[in-house]
Amino acid sequence: MKKLPSIKAFCVALVVICSIQVFSAMIKNITILSMDSTLLSTANTLLESIMVKAKRASFKEINYDDESLKQEIEIVSLKASSPVIVYDGMTMEELAVKLEKSLNSSLKGYGMSFAKYSIEYGVDPYLALAITLHETGCTWTCSNLARSCNNVGGMKGSGCGSYAAFNSLDEGIEAMIANLAKNYINMGLTTPETIGKKYAASTAWPTKINYYMDKIRNA
Repeated sequence: MKKLPSIKAFCVALVVICSIQVFSAMIKNITILSMDSTLLSTANTLLESIMVKAKRASFKEINYDDESLKQEIEIVSLKASSPVIVYDGMTMEELAVKLEKSLNSSLKGYGMSFAKYSIEYGVDPYLALAITLHETGCTWTCSNLARSCNNVGGMKGSGCGSYAAFNSLDEGIEAMIANLAKNYINMGLTTPETIGKKYAASTAWPTKINYYMDKIRNA
């Protein structure tokens, strides 16, 4: 008769088998975790956090008592707080307010447009506005060309009979000043006398523009 294994031997064998299975499962789980992108991402985040803290620590070590650094900070601060003079001792805002004093009718409220585009295109703002006032009559009531076509400089073109039409007064103001810069100022025609020979047929045109310029300047 075949001898059966003892209970003790059976228990030992069972423990060994279970231990092998548990160990295999642990190895498998470790492998899966090592391939888990979430775990890797967490590790990267932790690394980044450590690097940021290190940078902050090194930044704190900068010597802010250095005199040259103090001076640079003071200069930057001064430049940031100092008003920018754009024309005749005025800032852009002050220039817009001054020009606004000479605007009436449909052009009321467009002082900043004249100031901004004049400085941008390198045109004397008093000159640009003086030509506008003469061409549109906006000292009192703006001409139909200005009111209906937003043409503030008597510019030739299409869309409004033989004159140019613009979508808005702001667009018309910019176009007039841009044209003045390109076809006159940049060609050395910078005064009412030199501009008038090309801009208008009337010989009295320069005198009228100078009158408006003085009026705007003294407003």
